[in-house]
Order: sequence, then structure tokens, then C-alpha cells
Amino acid sequence: MRPWWPLVAICLGTFVLLVDVTIVNVALPPIATSLGTSFSSLQWVIDGYALALAALLMVTGTLADRFGRRRLYLVGLAVFALSSLACGLAPSAGALVAARVAQGCGGAAMFATTAALLAATYQGPRRGTAFGVWGAVNGLAAACGPLLGGLLTEAWGWRAIFLVNLPVVAVAVVLTLAVVTESSSGAAGRVDVAGAASFTLASGALVWGLVSAGERGWSATPTVLALALAALALVAFVVVEHRVAAPMLDLALFADRSFAALMVAAAVLSAAAFAHLALVSLWLQSVLGLTPIHAGLVALPLSLASFTVSASAGRFLHGGSPARPVAGGLALIGAGVLLMTLVGPGSSPWVLAPGLVVAGLGVGLATPVLVSATLAVLPPWRAGVGSAAVNTFRQLGLAVGLAVLGTVFAGRIGSVLASAGVPDADGLAAAVAGGGTPGVLAAAPPAARPGLERLLGTAFPAGLDTVFLVAGLAALVAALLVALLVRPAARPEPAPEQGTRPARSAA
Repeated sequence: MRPWWPLVAICLGTFVLLVDVTIVNVALPPIATSLGTSFSSLQWVIDGYALALAALLMVTGTLADRFGRRRLYLVGLAVFALSSLACGLAPSAGALVAARVAQGCGGAAMFATTAALLAATYQGPRRGTAFGVWGAVNGLAAACGPLLGGLLTEAWGWRAIFLVNLPVVAVAVVLTLAVVTESSSGAAGRVDVAGAASFTLASGALVWGLVSAGERGWSATPTVLALALAALALVAFVVVEHRVAAPMLDLALFADRSFAALMVAAAVLSAAAFAHLALVSLWLQSVLGLTPIHAGLVALPLSLASFTVSASAGRFLHGGSPARPVAGGLALIGAGVLLMTLVGPGSSPWVLAPGLVVAGLGVGLATPVLVSATLAVLPPWRAGVGSAAVNTFRQLGLAVGLAVLGTVFAGRIGSVLASAGVPDADGLAAAVAGGGTPGVLAAAPPAARPGLERLLGTAFPAGLDTVFLVAGLAALVAALLVALLVRPAARPEPAPEQGTRPARSAA
């Protein structure tokens, strides 16, 4: 067991930071009641965390390569713990949102270093096993957040979903100090501050713009300004990275079709497998009347299937083409999500179970191979920024998926309501898609409520069917892209060596 204690330390941090992406979803109504604010104003409790996490992953990966991955991991754990305490004690909605942003900053430092620490700690067959377990923890954490949130909220109140992080992080810190060794590139020179700043601005503005699009629409002024700022910052990032001697991210890597395809796969995997779960939760609680715990249980087949497959997928990490498990996993995700189109008016929640199981199998198959394949493309001294790159694309893919699928969902609900002659169908659909179904029903005249409730019972499944169709087809297209473009590495993956940095390729 002794060789696996570093894996335990790394997986503990990975689990808590990924659980916190979704654990808040089912707790938003009690948080709004407790803090005396509206449900819609608390959307940034979720979005602020995701924004900070996605925007800072690449930056913290670069700092980890330069100053030490173990050191940055410990800093991230400390920031995450302190901000979790601040979340649990927050006296107002503004304080809670600010603490969640800080929590995302700590999570970024942790997430950007975990895969690189594993690559530095384990070699040979043990590396495959380590990445398999780490990938299983990724899939389990992403899927079981709503269930844990429901359990903690109903048992001890919403503050428990943040305070529970403290003992877990404390154990992770003690183990990391005791059993995890330091690794870094050992490179001297200046940090690419301009590249880090422009990339962070581009990522942050893009995620903010996509979140704004889901709330206000694509043509709203804040959305347009944010997306324009993201485009300008991205141009600045490209210019900077071509001019500096030691760029944060060698853009020539994207000329490698395998690397580029794996980044697309990372984004689509998160979008297709997880982005729709928030909309499913709305249907389960708003239309079917399930409790938070029961709504969380519906997603359990995905997490169990993902964990089971991912924990035994280590053999795919060494030898053979990484295209097979990655493409196969995406194909299973696509097939599973398309199976979920069986939902309809009057359906039981468990009509989703077969599709969730199949999608979970795909998540468990693709996730550990995706990370390992990305690290194999890069030189060892860029392992930190490599793992940060794939995880950045996963988080940005989730943000894009939430915005796009949310817009598709609201549009389809709006068309159903409009065809039924409901006034202001688009505004009503936007309110419903934002979680405002109870308020919409309460505001309706008493005589009209039964009919409106029946209509929403039809509109919700119609919206979900369209969402599942879009997400499933996207996953199948991504699977085809990976199968066509990703090829086995030309050379075996070398073991990382501290204090050395190969010369930068001109390619």
C-alpha cells in the first residue's frame, strides 16, 4: 500500500475540487432563502467557481512547472480550504460569490498539478494504474456532486456542503507533505507574464460571455462585449506567444493533429456527458417534484459506470493507439445521450438510466486515456502545462455546453409554449430554463395553473430531447474526429527528469 499513498493524497484534492463544480446545484433554493436573495442572483455561486477554475488552469500549470508542482498543489489546497470556510460562514450572497471565486482559484492550482504529480511519481505499469484510478475519481466526482449536495443540505443545511471540505483537505495536506516528492522543470528565466495575463483574460471573458448568453441572450450588450473582449485577448495571446522566448504554451503544438484532436475531445467530452445534467435536475425537481436527494440519485448510474470502467482502464495507457479508447468512449457517450431521448411527458425518472449507464461507460473509458495521451504528446518538462491544457479545455467545454445547451433548451420550450398560444413564450421559457418554474406557476392565475403545469410537463421533455440530440451528435462527431486524426506516439513516453529542460523544438 505504501507506493499508493501519493495517489491517495492527489486523488483527495482532485475529488473535492471537482465535486464542488456541481455540489451547489441542488442547494441553491435553500441558500436563496437563508441569505434573503433570489434564486437567479445566486447563479454566480456556480458560475464564479467554474470561471475561476477555467481561467487560471493554464497559468497555475505554468507556475507549477517553474516553481514546483508539489508546492503549487499545497498552496491550492490551502486557498481552497480557507475559501471553503469563508463560503460556509458567508453572511450574504455577495460574500458567498466572492468566496466561491477564491475557491475556484485554489481549485485551479490543485487541478493543474495533479496529473503532472502522478506522471512524476509513477512509471511503467504503475503509471497506468495511477491514471486509471485518478480518471475514475474524476468521473465519480463530476457525477456524484448533486447527490452529495442533496444529502448534506437535507441533513445539516447548505453550509455543510462547503464545511465538509475542511477535514478532507486537511488529510490531503498531511499526506502530501509526508509522501509526495517535489517535481518541476528546473528551468530558469522569466515567467511569461504577458502570455499568462492575456490567456487568463481571454478564458475569463469567454466563460463570462457564455454564462451571460445563457442568462441574457446572445445579442445582449454584456454578452457581445464579453465575447469581443475574449476575441481581442485571444489575438493578444497568440501574438505574445509567438514573440516571447519561453512561451507559456507553445502554439506549434496545435499543428500536431493528435494534440489538437485531443483538445477537441476534452471539450466535447465534458459538454456532451455533463452539461445536460443541470437541465435534467430542473426537470426532476420542477416538473416531477423529486427531492434534491432523489434527483441526485438519478445520476448515480453514470457515476458508478464511470468509476467501474475507469478504475480498470489502465491497460490502455501503455501501448497501442490512444485513439481507440478515446474515440470509443466518445462514441459510447454519444450513444448513451441519444438513448436518453426516450424521455417524454409522463416518463419516470428512470427512463434515463440506460442512457446514463452507457454514457458513464464512455466517460470511464475515455477520461484517463485522454490525460495520459496529452502528456505523451508534450516533453516531460511541460507536463504541468500539458495537464492544465487538457483540463482547461474540459472546463471550457463544460461552460460552452451549459451555455449552448441551455439556449437550445430554452428555445425548444419557447417554441412549444408559443405553439400553444402562451403569451410572452420566450420570456416564460427563459425563466423556466433558469430554474424559475415554481415562481412562474405561483405568478399564474389560479385557474390557469393546472393547464400551465400540464403544458410545462410536455415542454420540458421536448426541450430535453432536443438537448440530448445535440449533445449526442456532437460526441459522435468528436469520436469520428479522434479516430481519424489521433495516432500512436512516434516514441515512448520518457520518464520525467528534474532539473533538465530539452531544447524547444522548432516545429
